[in-house]
Amino acid sequence: MKKISNVFWISVAIVLAAVIFGVAAPKSFEEATGNLQAFLTSAFGWYYLILVTIIVIFCVFLIFSPVGAIKLGKPDEKPEFSRPSWFAMLFSAGMGIGLVFWGAAEPLSHFMDPPLAEPETNSAYKEAMRYTFFHWGIHAWGIYAIVALALAYFNFRKGEPGLISATLKPVLGKKAMEGTFGTVVDVLAVVATVVGVATTLGFGATQINGGLSYLLGIPNNFTIQFIIIAVVTVLFIISASTGLGKGIKILSNTNMFVAIALLVLMFIAGPTILILNMFTDSLGGYIQNIIQMSFRIAPLNEEHRSWINDWTIFYWAWWISWAPFVGIFIARVSRGRTIREFVVGVLLLPALVSFIWFSVFGTSAIEVQKAVNIDISQLATEEVLFAIFNESSWSFILSVVAIVLVSTFFITSADSATFVLGMQTTYGSLIPPTSVKLTWGIAQSTVAIVLLYSGGLQALQNTLVIAAFPFSIIIILMMVSLYRSLAKDKKELGLFHKPKPRKKPEKLEQ
Repeated sequence: MKKISNVFWISVAIVLAAVIFGVAAPKSFEEATGNLQAFLTSAFGWYYLILVTIIVIFCVFLIFSPVGAIKLGKPDEKPEFSRPSWFAMLFSAGMGIGLVFWGAAEPLSHFMDPPLAEPETNSAYKEAMRYTFFHWGIHAWGIYAIVALALAYFNFRKGEPGLISATLKPVLGKKAMEGTFGTVVDVLAVVATVVGVATTLGFGATQINGGLSYLLGIPNNFTIQFIIIAVVTVLFIISASTGLGKGIKILSNTNMFVAIALLVLMFIAGPTILILNMFTDSLGGYIQNIIQMSFRIAPLNEEHRSWINDWTIFYWAWWISWAPFVGIFIARVSRGRTIREFVVGVLLLPALVSFIWFSVFGTSAIEVQKAVNIDISQLATEEVLFAIFNESSWSFILSVVAIVLVSTFFITSADSATFVLGMQTTYGSLIPPTSVKLTWGIAQSTVAIVLLYSGGLQALQNTLVIAAFPFSIIIILMMVSLYRSLAKDKKELGLFHKPKPRKKPEKLEQ
């Protein structure tokens, strides 16, 4: 245990205090965190919108800039993982279980309660798809990309430890980042990761339970959810003990195959032609309206502003709060790639896959809502997907594949988190000790179980969104730090030096 840093003990103490408060007074905890979250989204909505848009612009700049040729590692270093495995791992850690959880439920929710249009109209249909694309598109992945890029650049090119604090040395100085302030930054990253993964474990357990209940009539209660988390904990601990190149890689590749299988089955079983048309139309609407949606805050309409707070601002804060975990993991598996390849791979490809996913499941959900007498929008979020499957002749097959997919995404998210937490609490070690990973694995599962039992998951989700605010400031500093360091690199490598004009050859004397 010599490798364990102070970040480990401080983070454990903070998480333990939050859990005790959540168990002892769940209603008070939820009310307090809910009020603070509401204040931050209302008072700083403009800030989140501007910041996330700047992040996207910065990512696009890096794609087209000459510094995009800089490699995340030594000049002759090759990527550690193949492109398919790399993409599968970053996608599983970044969105995975969220797509299954919200794939049908979010477009349906926007259709019933759209941001601008009349509910349940064709205009609401288009808005529902467009805003879902917006919430899960390049803005979300831009946040992940910039955090991951800064970490990978300083770790693999500059030889710094794989810590959030190490990326801020060019701005705040080595002394501050290797001292108390650096510890505060890393503790914030660890706490955000623990809280984020604990909420995912809790919500994932409820969705698996919801699917089993809908499919097999198994009771939907805490006992079943406890058993689900216990089984998943054993599986992801086994995976974590095998290392990054085996367990997480194999599971992530499996995820992609199962996800593609479910996508294809639903595409064939659903309204196929309409899905293709909605994808095309929604993609066009997303591109045409991206600037307007990026800055839309409705300052003079309280109802519209409330919708933006509940969805757009909440999502931006949610992605920022997840950035330490996802960013560190993506950075760890991206060694040897150029900045340009990295940003294109992280920013654009996952967004496109998300668009296809929501087109298939969102269109199918809205069509089922319009066709059947049951109002599936009133079902619990974890049951909406299975209610849609229930209207298909392939109901049983689709439900089984979906449960398998949620389970594998569930395991990879927790598995990736134990790896990241191990790195962050052992001075940035690229191969953290198995004992540390096991400790964090059991800890985050325990947090999820305790809060499921006490009803404190909502308060934990509020806490995660609250943590986004201080971390957003760290992201700004990370961008400044990265820009400064890249500017220094460009000078040393001569990437912006224009070739000197050739002298005209002197005329030969006659």
